Amino acid sequence: MANKSNKFYFQNFMEAATYSCRAAEFLVHCLSDYHSDRIDTMLAQMHELEHQADEIRHEMSVALARAFVTPIDREDLADLSQCIDEVTDTIEEVLQRFYIHNIQTVPSDASVFAEKILACCKLMASMLTELEHFKKPDRLRKFIVDLNHAEEDCDQFYLHAAMMVKQQYNNAFDAIAWWEIFEYLENCADACEHVADSVERIIMKNT
Repeated sequence: MANKSNKFYFQNFMEAATYSCRAAEFLVHCLSDYHSDRIDTMLAQMHELEHQADEIRHEMSVALARAFVTPIDREDLADLSQCIDEVTDTIEEVLQRFYIHNIQTVPSDASVFAEKILACCKLMASMLTELEHFKKPDRLRKFIVDLNHAEEDCDQFYLHAAMMVKQQYNNAFDAIAWWEIFEYLENCADACEHVADSVERIIMKNT
């Protein structure tokens, strides 16, 4: 259990993960009720979430620069903070692809994929609520395994979705656009797994 002076670090991680979940929830909302004429507004709202997540990461950086003693090696804390921030960044990048490729309609596979990303983010957030108990890591390890399985499910869905693009789009530009978007969605799942990998390294070094 973390003492009171160390609570900041674990609370910061949970706040950062909350923004990842909000970004994923917003992506699900955008794709489930997509209107191409609102893409500028959607991007602005998503960027605000990403900006707020950056502020959380900055708070961690400042705290680490000032701290004399930390509950976990400061390099590991910095790495985990960066990994969580990258989850929100990759989610924003998905929506940016919609703007770049002037997407007009959204296939059902994209909405399903976004839901899977949201599930990964929720698992990540649940895992981080347990991080302060890293010296008794049984529950943490369970979340790590569950998140790895969720990422593997996204890998399989990515293959399915990429294959379906060839059948759904005759126009090469549309096909290329959707192959890229699905790849960016897969990047979101990978980013969540990188958070789990970072947590696993912390466990290995401290138990």
